[in-house]
Amino acid sequence: MTFTVAIDGPAAAGKGTISKAVAAHFGFAHLDTGLLYRAVGAKVLNGMNGLDAAQTLTARDLEASNLRTPEVAQAASKVAVIKEVRAALTAFQRSFAAREGGAVLDGRDIGTVICPNADAKLFVTATAETRAKRRHSELAANGGADSYEQVLADVQARDARDATRAEAPMIAAQDAVILDTSDLSIEDAVAEAIAMINRSRSGAL
Repeated sequence: MTFTVAIDGPAAAGKGTISKAVAAHFGFAHLDTGLLYRAVGAKVLNGMNGLDAAQTLTARDLEASNLRTPEVAQAASKVAVIKEVRAALTAFQRSFAAREGGAVLDGRDIGTVICPNADAKLFVTATAETRAKRRHSELAANGGADSYEQVLADVQARDARDATRAEAPMIAAQDAVILDTSDLSIEDAVAEAIAMINRSRSGAL
């Protein structure tokens, strides 16, 4: 049995947390596709060419401890606009999505480019201010020194770059269900996502 769930959305909207919870609930495999780009970004920061970094990516690269830093996040967003880099990572993602037992993929172009025929599509979003507060709290808890204003500016800059890039811009698929987490707890957001996917599964039976 294959059942593919595509979950897209901007940074700090909660899609990663929701995706992991959804995958655990249904017993599906989970892939944070953003880690692929973060791992490529990290290799670029270490001096490697973007395409070479993508073509030589290994599972071990996804375990690097620095993939959640702001510097790597910005590098990931920059390499993600490179057509050849995206092409190099597309086949891996599509293969993962087609695996037996079900799969949840989260990213920015899953429902529009990687898996346009996904069985269920969600677009998880929240206001830029809400997402900046979440990211600032997360960074502060890990010893980060960036101000809220700087984090907000970074969030807005990344949103603009991801939404306007020529290759696979971050937009909600026409048939995606929008889940705004601005005023939802993690528990409520996960419950909403599970309910949405259950409706899609019922329709697929």
